[in-house]
Amino acid sequence: MSHTVHPFSHRLGIIRDWRSRWFGTKKNYKEFLRGDLLIRAFLEGKLRGMYVSTIEIERNEKVLRIIVETSRPGMIIGRSGDGAVRLKDQIVAMLRREKVGRANEEVRLDIKEVRSPESNAHIVSQMIGEGLEKRLPYRRVVKQMVEKVMANRDVKGVKVTVAGRLGGASIARSETRKLGRIPLQTFRADVEFARHEARLPYGNLGIKVWIYKGDIFSTKVGGEKS
Repeated sequence: MSHTVHPFSHRLGIIRDWRSRWFGTKKNYKEFLRGDLLIRAFLEGKLRGMYVSTIEIERNEKVLRIIVETSRPGMIIGRSGDGAVRLKDQIVAMLRREKVGRANEEVRLDIKEVRSPESNAHIVSQMIGEGLEKRLPYRRVVKQMVEKVMANRDVKGVKVTVAGRLGGASIARSETRKLGRIPLQTFRADVEFARHEARLPYGNLGIKVWIYKGDIFSTKVGGEKS
């Protein structure tokens, strides 16, 4: 029987880089891993609805750098940057409360803008979830989003699966819509994958999105020529 592999981890070290990168921090592995998980869980809850794509964490001996990619950077940064400062202070307070990290560690928060949200699997899954939470018909939401994604010239294929009590039905089921192709077993294929949950009164609906943007031949992770 075949095994299902996460498209991101399947390409680690080939066309994808790790989302947690530590330099010169061989000690305290358990503590740093717990800290990364706490930071991600905290930001995912705090920034829900702000179309966050990825959260990357970099550590060295003195600095903890958190990189948040979003299509709505203005909502996080706020006027004159006070929103980003407040969010950073909340992260520092949470880490101190959980007793994670070092006392003299400097925390930096960088907010990056996603230029093309319709071609980003994480943001697309959140857009679908937002439509479902507004109680719009799920078939219309999925069809419109798939067509909007395929209208982007960078995208070669898209697949969306929604599962749960669709339309408020008493029996859970799943429906899939696909356009183009999704070569999941090709290492050089640039396939993005995301999961999201839409929270409705009668239960959560699961959303999975795959987006294929073509093959990558020219570079490897780290910028080396292949």
